Amino acid sequence: MNNPEATAQTLRDGWVHTGDVGYLDDEGYLFLVDRKKDMIISAARTSTAARSRTPWLEHPGVAEAVVVGVPDAHWGEAVKAVVVRHSGSQLTEAELIGHARGMIAAYKCPKSVAFVEALPLLATGKVDKRGLRERYNRQAQ
Repeated sequence: MNNPEATAQTLRDGWVHTGDVGYLDDEGYLFLVDRKKDMIISAARTSTAARSRTPWLEHPGVAEAVVVGVPDAHWGEAVKAVVVRHSGSQLTEAELIGHARGMIAAYKCPKSVAFVEALPLLATGKVDKRGLRERYNRQAQ
């Protein structure tokens, strides 16, 4: 689409600013870990959605999962997990949050979990995180 404002934000000083977040290891290899717009800032601490999501995939009751930041009056943003259970799983919100607490820092743990039948996908096959953020941001208001 013709969006001069978005183009100006992306193309600056001859560089393309993709919004990717990554790091270089000791040998100079670049690792891309997430997108800047998917960062969750909770209690002045920043977490990538990809790192907050890892424990969910290790739980036997989880088929698919994604996390998004939602507004929180106390923390600024809170981590919300959106989870598709494996068929027959009776996994609960409390069980999943407890599982995560044993694996990652408290600020990366979800404050809430939404169980869905399927994650919404874009035409590219990627999860529609923006749509999920919008949906749960409206519900939080």
